[in-house]
Amino acid sequence: MPLLRLASAAGLALLVAFAPAAGVQAASPLLETVKQNPALARQMCARFKQLNAEGQSATSPQSIAAVAAAQGLSPMDAEVLITYVIGLNCPDVR
Repeated sequence: MPLLRLASAAGLALLVAFAPAAGVQAASPLLETVKQNPALARQMCARFKQLNAEGQSATSPQSIAAVAAAQGLSPMDAEVLITYVIGLNCPDVR
């Protein structure tokens, strides 16, 4: 019986170890949309720079909500998308 518990614990540990990787894979199609559409990334960067010029953060709750609505995303997915676009296309945006 202790061997069975040990095997179950090891299986659980593996599941937990690989759970974050599964979440990253799930976000991949979302990130591919801007990788395959550089014009969208440029458009988003322009909007983020405009927000910065107005003294607002590109990652503010209002910006996240606007991107979520425009792209048909959840707020969490919109935040991931914003971070990705800024990191790869407009690192000068804050």
